[in-house]
Amino acid sequence: MGFFRASAGFKGVRRFGSIAKVLIKHGLGDVVERVMSRKEKQVEADQVKPATLKPGVLSPRRVRLILEELGPSFVKLGQLMSTRADIFPPEYISELRKLQDRVPPIAYSEVEKVIEEELKQPVKEIFTEFNREPFAAASVAQVHHATLPSGEKVVVKVIRPGITKRVREDIRLMYYLADKIEKSFDLGRILAPTNLVREFERTIFREIDMLIEAGSIEKFAHNFREVDELYIPKVYWDYTTKSVLVMERIDGIKMDHVDELKAHGIDPKEVARIGLRSFSRQLMEFGFFHADPHPGNTIVMFDGRVSLVDFGITGYLDEETMRQIANIFLGYAEHDYDMVMDAFLEAGLIDEETTDLESFRVDLKDASEAFYGRSLQSISVKDVYDQIIYLALKYHIQLPRNLLLLLKTFVQTEALGKILESDASLLEFIKPYAKKLLERGYDAKKIFKNIGRDTRYVGKYAKVMPKFVHDILRQVAKGKQRVEIWHEGFQQLDIKFEKGLNRLTVGLVISASIIAAAMVLNSAQKVLVFNVEFLGLGPVSLTTILGIVGYVIATVLGVWLIVSIYRSGKL
Repeated sequence: MGFFRASAGFKGVRRFGSIAKVLIKHGLGDVVERVMSRKEKQVEADQVKPATLKPGVLSPRRVRLILEELGPSFVKLGQLMSTRADIFPPEYISELRKLQDRVPPIAYSEVEKVIEEELKQPVKEIFTEFNREPFAAASVAQVHHATLPSGEKVVVKVIRPGITKRVREDIRLMYYLADKIEKSFDLGRILAPTNLVREFERTIFREIDMLIEAGSIEKFAHNFREVDELYIPKVYWDYTTKSVLVMERIDGIKMDHVDELKAHGIDPKEVARIGLRSFSRQLMEFGFFHADPHPGNTIVMFDGRVSLVDFGITGYLDEETMRQIANIFLGYAEHDYDMVMDAFLEAGLIDEETTDLESFRVDLKDASEAFYGRSLQSISVKDVYDQIIYLALKYHIQLPRNLLLLLKTFVQTEALGKILESDASLLEFIKPYAKKLLERGYDAKKIFKNIGRDTRYVGKYAKVMPKFVHDILRQVAKGKQRVEIWHEGFQQLDIKFEKGLNRLTVGLVISASIIAAAMVLNSAQKVLVFNVEFLGLGPVSLTTILGIVGYVIATVLGVWLIVSIYRSGKL
């Protein structure tokens, strides 16, 4: 089979072989042959047929079973795929959400080896007690209870040995497979699996770095340092490395154990409200949120406080994105779908050039019609999520990863509220924080900050503008580009210019006439003196008459010029 020739250049030949066996086992032998083969068959153009898969071969359940059998890296990839409702149909999303890290724990000897290699001390010297049996095990790490010499109870999260190397090898194979699928199948070109693998690569290496998770815990602790109802465990940095995380152990009740909460006198509805308040602040105030709020990651302490205990998956939002999301959810909360439309445009989720905006606006209103007249408490975040995904699928909008992560977290948070028998609405809780966020954008400090940011942008553009202009002119000079200039509003320019020039000429004539008349009248020389008996004027010279005529002409022209300027309204 061509697969073996394709895999010969890879170090992980055995891993490649195991992948092929799993695919063949599930009836995808022809797919293996097409995807794995490097040999290209030469065919005539009219013989080319689009590569397709047999109906039912890639059913949702079969996809899940294949990913589970391929191992931890592919399970993680499937979990990522389950968040991409903008790409995969609902039945696949529903099935992929069933993926769990069902892996047996590693032996204590391997755990001990990792800890001692990382901390450079024997486990017995680091901990006075260490439970050899893990209380949680996943595909990338497992967690043990332990006690420090100070008597403090801690949990120790240890990365599985060799997991980084295994993940790198699997990612390399994923890229190869994704590239082949895109080239071999029409469906592959639509789904763009290479982008999924690239996204997976970014997330998985953050998840297997304990220093990143420890930093996330510290950031949460700082953000909620003044909030009594939410407790963030302490990180013991002296015992934390890239492969080992030691943090405070939180004793309490899992959030979904409602009867146990009630037995300890804790109101489940208040627990839900604490969760909704904290998530609203994470989203609308800090732009940094816990993205995996399932019951196992949330402990209710015996005094009623809520503690988050796993920070492997977090999401970030910049302030501009926070404002856009605030507008989207406020628009739904207040039934203002023009606000939602504007938020989509501002976020760049829809392109004015390629999207039929009028159809999009109509579909947005039609899809949201069910929300009209309903109270905020009766609007489910799941409803909003479904409508957004519907529009994304119809208009081929690929939503940013953090936005999808956020939407998934919204749905998970609301689901936890329902488990806790709460009738509170996440939209209702988030509304005041969203309004506060939008108002915050108009305070003086924020305005000056934005002005400073925009000034930096202008400076950056001004710096590169000469090069852009030079490149354009060079292309024009070579005949590769053409520059066309249209101008309007200049039709009357020549008339206005002529009028102005005429007025200037008349002004000069007036000035010259006045100066000449004054010089003639003051001249001692008289030309053609003759007597004028009219009104007893006596002897009058020609020079005197010329001087007087000059004054008269200057006066008449001056009066005319002043009148014309006054009538034009530009005096």
